[in-house]
Amino acid sequence: MKKILFTLFLGLLISTNSFSQEKLIWHTDLKEAAEIAIKEDKQILLFFTGSDWCGWCTKLQNDVFKTSDFEKWSKDLVLVELDFPRRSAQDQKTKAQNKQLKNTFGVRGFPTIHFVNLDKKTDGKIKIGIARSLKIFDPERQNIVFFDN
Repeated sequence: MKKILFTLFLGLLISTNSFSQEKLIWHTDLKEAAEIAIKEDKQILLFFTGSDWCGWCTKLQNDVFKTSDFEKWSKDLVLVELDFPRRSAQDQKTKAQNKQLKNTFGVRGFPTIHFVNLDKKTDGKIKIGIARSLKIFDPERQNIVFFDN
């Protein structure tokens, strides 16, 4: 009887943990994430990762991103995963977007995290504010223009 109760308790614990992890939505398309962030007035968290080869990325995901504390803390963020897999297939559009953003943000190692603020301009461009510089992301052309403050 104790084994059955223990098994049921363990199953409940695992399913509750899995259920809480499903609430986090990681976007892979910056344009889509930007529209959501602007609509909901949220910041974006950019997570640069190597999902199938970077041990520290996996550790960060398991120890931080997959916790209920992070889920609560990140409720006012739009989460974006920018993956650089070595063994997994990735469509060319996502690969090009991720490479451009890696170069734009000067990412030299993984994992890397950036927080960005967005503002949609009247011409459809999205202004991304980071630290002391502004970057304009044109979703139609998939390019970024830099402006120093």
